[in-house]
Amino acid sequence: MKTSSGSWMSSPQPPPCAASMTSRTSLAVLTASAPTYLANSAGSPVWVWTLGLFLAGSKDQEVPATSGCYLVMPFMQTDLQKIMGMEFSEDKIQYLVYQMLKGLKYIHSAGVVHRDLKPGNLAVNEDCELKILDFGLARHADAEMTGYVVTRWYRAPEVILSWMHYNQTVDIWSVGCIMAEMLTGKTLFKGKDYLDQLSQILKVTGVPGAEFVQKLNDKAAKSYIQALPQSPKKDFSQLFPCASPQATDLLEKMLELDVDKRLTASQALAHPFFEPFRDPEEETEASQPFNDSLEHEKLTVDEWKQHIYKEIVNFSPIARKDSRRRSGMKLQ
Repeated sequence: MKTSSGSWMSSPQPPPCAASMTSRTSLAVLTASAPTYLANSAGSPVWVWTLGLFLAGSKDQEVPATSGCYLVMPFMQTDLQKIMGMEFSEDKIQYLVYQMLKGLKYIHSAGVVHRDLKPGNLAVNEDCELKILDFGLARHADAEMTGYVVTRWYRAPEVILSWMHYNQTVDIWSVGCIMAEMLTGKTLFKGKDYLDQLSQILKVTGVPGAEFVQKLNDKAAKSYIQALPQSPKKDFSQLFPCASPQATDLLEKMLELDVDKRLTASQALAHPFFEPFRDPEEETEASQPFNDSLEHEKLTVDEWKQHIYKEIVNFSPIARKDSRRRSGMKLQ
């Protein structure tokens, strides 16, 4: 395989890979995210790890307007959405959810929130390696973020309640919903619309008290919650009777209604549930905050391509560090 610098790198058994052409509308997002995600790709192997980039038909420093931009990535056989019908053993759930949280710890440390975690955005290969896909809705944590972004069934309650500035634990709620679905084979909160979604959530978490209501910014949301009859929180050991006590304890802490009490990615990784697979040295953080300044530039598509081309020229593939605690398990 030829690298962007013009040199060649070889492998006795090159891994299967896929090349994906970026659309015209995604050029800006790719350019804005490339400096952080490419420079640190070896630091967190849990999102789709970019093996290389190239521009079709371009050999000169000037990028032709018709050039296609391609990302070369590892080939992943499937995603969680397609295999949710299978029966997951607890060790598979431990390993897969641990990988989700490792990826989230890394992007959260860069100040980024994914905002659209769902089974279809989690690619898996035959060795149970998981990678996070689709950062199209990802935003810097300081940016203004509105509610209608995450697929409804995995959407955190604070998003439904239209808190304008929710925090990174919105992704942890989504992980909790995904883990619950892996345990039972059924979607935990399958609302028909946003009000039904909130209703189903509150049947499990219980209707919150005055302390929680005071944290809501939206007056309509406050009135709605205050008008609901009080109901207790469900016993998670009864809700997930086949799960271990550690699994239900983790779920309860990830599916916490109050964002100030919900686990962060770092706290979740330290939970005893992940002890069989945990390696703190792999739970890396970003070396620098994500810089999204280019997203706000008003440039033409060709100007964006010039920026991308510079990233490609400066890109140096880094050998991924293999996990010291590989599971050895197979998906099937």
